[in-house]
Amino acid sequence: MHSAVLLIEFGSIILGLGLLGRFAARFRLSPIPLYLLAGLAFGEGGLLPLGASEEFVSIGAEIGVILLLLMLGLEYTAGDLVTNLKAHYPAGLVDGAFNALPGAAAALLLGWGPVAAVVLAGVTWISSSGVIAKVLGDLGRVGNRETPVILSVLVLEDLAMAVYLPIVTALVAGAGLLAGSLTLAIALGAAGLVLFTAVRYGRLISRFVSSDDPEKLLLVVLGLTILVAGVAQQLQVSAAVGAFLVGIALSGEVAEGAHTLLSPLRDLFAAVFFVFFGLHTDPASIPPVLLPALALALVTAATKIATGYWAARRAGISPKGRWRTGGALVARGEFSIVIAGLAVSAGIEPSLGPLATAYVLILVILGPLTARYTEPLATKLTTRANTTAPRVPEPVGRDGV
Repeated sequence: MHSAVLLIEFGSIILGLGLLGRFAARFRLSPIPLYLLAGLAFGEGGLLPLGASEEFVSIGAEIGVILLLLMLGLEYTAGDLVTNLKAHYPAGLVDGAFNALPGAAAALLLGWGPVAAVVLAGVTWISSSGVIAKVLGDLGRVGNRETPVILSVLVLEDLAMAVYLPIVTALVAGAGLLAGSLTLAIALGAAGLVLFTAVRYGRLISRFVSSDDPEKLLLVVLGLTILVAGVAQQLQVSAAVGAFLVGIALSGEVAEGAHTLLSPLRDLFAAVFFVFFGLHTDPASIPPVLLPALALALVTAATKIATGYWAARRAGISPKGRWRTGGALVARGEFSIVIAGLAVSAGIEPSLGPLATAYVLILVILGPLTARYTEPLATKLTTRANTTAPRVPEPVGRDGV
């Protein structure tokens, strides 16, 4: 009887997510807010709380995080990462300063303490690669001159995740200074080793994993990823970091084939992850943090626009392209929820989960709008300012000419 209820509940969740995804696609929206709302509806304090399938959903959510980071790693080779780091690290520093500090300051002002401040800094810092990529495709801007700048900022954020996630994992676990330093050293050592191995022996690794049979390729890549993620977690390093490093180590045809095979699985389990996060957020806890979330969303939307504008100007992009770059970077999504989820699972500040949910809901809706309208609005305001500015009279010569 228990298994029958589990199948009914989980089947209903998957069917509901499919219908929500179709609804979002019809209106060219990101489905992430709808998935979060579905989780709120079925969680504790929601309209119809789940029972039997919650543990199963929890396992699916963990796989979703692993696949999100694996697919992110597959997007880049180790060489790409090194090149981007050398060429665009100033933009990464500006991005971190402009967007992480408001989150940290907000947590401290709310009296949540230093650990919550580090977590909320990550929530406000990391843009949503998935939402931004979809928006660029929808707007036909993939070939624009400013798009490489946008991608460089996203790559640097992804690189920062490999250092940031182990720090957060150690902090939320309550590890002391020595244990936390050891965890970070292990994570950095592993990341450095993987990058070195991928640069020197990437072809050999890919050749070992490669297979002409899609079934075998899927099983080997997925099994290797989950195995490495489990070992990483056993060493007190984030499982997500382990999955990210596996993705970096694979390249060429193997990476392309794995990306094609794993994309549907990623979308399925990522949707389950967003539902799971919503399940652990009581809808009644969101209204008290709605105003702080809205204020933080507006501030960090402005700082992301400023970040993109600065990075594009440094790359020699025209003013219109600078505004498009800034507007495109506003959306937050999957990784903000992943970071907040670490704190929620560890029982850090009860209001952090609801605030992160509200914050992501606001910016995942606002992000596509800023991507579309920041440049024309800025151009219109600049033109109006130029036309209304008082004219300086030209100097008149002695002859009145």
